[in-house]
Amino acid sequence: MYMNQDFSELIVYLDEKFTHINERLDLVDKKFNDLQTTVDAYAKRADTYFQEMVMLSHKVDRHEKWLQQVAEKLGIKLDY
Repeated sequence: MYMNQDFSELIVYLDEKFTHINERLDLVDKKFNDLQTTVDAYAKRADTYFQEMVMLSHKVDRHEKWLQQVAEKLGIKLDY
């Protein structure tokens, strides 16, 4: 009978420890999910930004070409 009591105390003790560990792991999991969501949102914004920069670069190139063509027609030398 004494052995059963020792094991039941051990079981209660271990159950409390594992419950505490599970709670901490749940918190870590939530924080990791929050971090992953934040990183995903940043990556999406960065991707959108880089796409806009590529489009803007093409637009600037097109405008420079047009300015060069206008300058040639007018006989103006552009320096840049």
